[in-house]
Amino acid sequence: MTPATPATPAETTATERPADTGSRRAPTAFPFGPLTDDAGASADPVLVEIVQGSLTSVESEVETAIARTSRSPMIRDAHDFRAGIHDRRLRKLTGRSYSALVHPIAREFPLDQMREGDVFFHNDVYRSEGGIGHLPDLCVTVPVFAGPAEDRRVVAFVQAFGHHDDIGGAVPGSMPSNATSVFEEGLMVPPIRLWDAGVPNRAALAIMTRNSRMPDSLAADLDAECSACLMGARRLGELFDRYGIVTVESCFDAIISRTTETYRREILGRIPVGTWTWEDYAEHDGVDEPRLHAQRITLTRTGPDDPDGERLILDFAGTSPQAKGPINHCGDYSDGVFLKKWLAPILRNLADSPERMAELDVNEGIVPLIEMRFPPPGTLLTPVFPAPTNARTFVILRLLGVLAGVVAKAVDGRMPADQETIRYTGVYGEDLEGRPYLMREVLGGGSGGRYYADGEDTIHVVPDSRNLPTEFTEARFPFRVESLSLATDSGGAGEFRGGLGYEKHVRMLKDAHFMSIADRSILACWGVRGGKAGRPFEVVIDPGGPRERVVDALADAEPVRAGEVIRIRTTGGGGWGDPLRRDPAAVVRDVLWRKVSAAAALADYGVVLTGDLDDGTLGFDTGATTAERAGRAAWSRDDDAFFDRGPGYATLAGGAAHADVDRL
Repeated sequence: MTPATPATPAETTATERPADTGSRRAPTAFPFGPLTDDAGASADPVLVEIVQGSLTSVESEVETAIARTSRSPMIRDAHDFRAGIHDRRLRKLTGRSYSALVHPIAREFPLDQMREGDVFFHNDVYRSEGGIGHLPDLCVTVPVFAGPAEDRRVVAFVQAFGHHDDIGGAVPGSMPSNATSVFEEGLMVPPIRLWDAGVPNRAALAIMTRNSRMPDSLAADLDAECSACLMGARRLGELFDRYGIVTVESCFDAIISRTTETYRREILGRIPVGTWTWEDYAEHDGVDEPRLHAQRITLTRTGPDDPDGERLILDFAGTSPQAKGPINHCGDYSDGVFLKKWLAPILRNLADSPERMAELDVNEGIVPLIEMRFPPPGTLLTPVFPAPTNARTFVILRLLGVLAGVVAKAVDGRMPADQETIRYTGVYGEDLEGRPYLMREVLGGGSGGRYYADGEDTIHVVPDSRNLPTEFTEARFPFRVESLSLATDSGGAGEFRGGLGYEKHVRMLKDAHFMSIADRSILACWGVRGGKAGRPFEVVIDPGGPRERVVDALADAEPVRAGEVIRIRTTGGGGWGDPLRRDPAAVVRDVLWRKVSAAAALADYGVVLTGDLDDGTLGFDTGATTAERAGRAAWSRDDDAFFDRGPGYATLAGGAAHADVDRL
């Protein structure tokens, strides 16, 4: 459906926003539409490739500059930040990964009032139009100018946002697990002009760093991000100077139109017309006792005869009320445009091949293909200010799995099983010289098995993110990393096994406090089509020692004594398909590689091993394995639930093994 000729963002005003208490599906009249009359149809295809490559290069250069000049481990070493490039219609042009939105900046600062050298800043969740999920995510935005000296104007934006060490609040790291209000979570900054025509706002910077427990790191990171985005804006301006504004904008339109048509042809066409419903859950919110906090999606694939065009409708009705604790996510702002781009990568699993999947970008071109319908304010996805949000990963990451699950119902399971690949763990205290420190790490987990391959081990849902190098952490913080390995048996059993999570052992050299913001400690990553759920997250302090104890997945200040070990095991991905159909030779290989134990080879896969693991003679008994498997019931899609949630689900569901929506 071709949109009407839109206004420019400069024509919108803050007065167009309704109050928070009303509908927020379109709080500001941001237009969506092409920059050129023919939506890029006349753009030279060779030049389109050149422009697209230039955008990718600029984005990569910005991220490289941030990584090399920032100071905090979370930004520099863990790489928990993203850059993005947007056009003057606020549309995301690059598709390598997600980014925040320019919408809140254009809402408060009309484009015709921006100047070269301006840098805009915000981290206010409720004024970010859904682009910022919690206060530690700080976002900088730089407008790109082009045109002759007498008519320089905004033609695009370069943006970066990342998770910073500390922005104030009740606990170090600004993620209090038992927060009941956003005011406990840190300093909120609505959209401001942080640099004015190249001149930094020293007062604003002083306020932000004064509120941080790590002021030097915060100041250095912000300087790195502002400088990198200003550099990116210059690079992008050179592209406009080289080819001209009209020509480059025509290429922008072509890039976005091509994405729309590619997804319509290659992805939407694989989902039959119809409606399906599925749900999954967060298990705790840090305040109430653990229970099932539901996130539900009803997926409708419309047909060619739909007057609004073929598209996917995602209806979130049935999602649980907003939580008292900090697991809420503001998803319903600006018609859910951020959430559309966040969820769309899941759809790439329907591509012809893994190679083709990797080629598909997610930019603004997917927005016209997805319609979102939100419940009224007051749910996990539509929280009302000042509901806390610092652990919103429990909801926004779960939605990736909910979408994968509901699509799996539509396509007979030809989607990956579940993965849960982000959790924050860390320690803080005073180092051996008596200086305060804070170490946080985002450890990945296993991805789900697929209909053609096992899941991947220890992946990170944030692209390019990574665990902290042992050499760096041991040199800077008062602990030793005694081991870092794959967590044996953590991946869900299946014809295609779930990927494995991490097992990490950290021995403290000085008394400290352990912190964790994690989910999936009761509920597991689900398996699909007969595959079994993976192992959940677990932290044990002093394992095997006199003070051995399991730490809750949401912990702000668990005391750890010098000499004690912290053992962290992250989640394994769910399995795909009946484990009894797995190639016994693959099971033997997994045992040799210590991914699956000998006991699990028999218990989970029905494989009777022979020989010895240590002398190279390990194998399997073909006849005994056949007999063992024959004595067990094979999975049937007609009789059993399509999804396996693991034993933890029954704990929170009154003994029920499956939800009603788990059956086809």
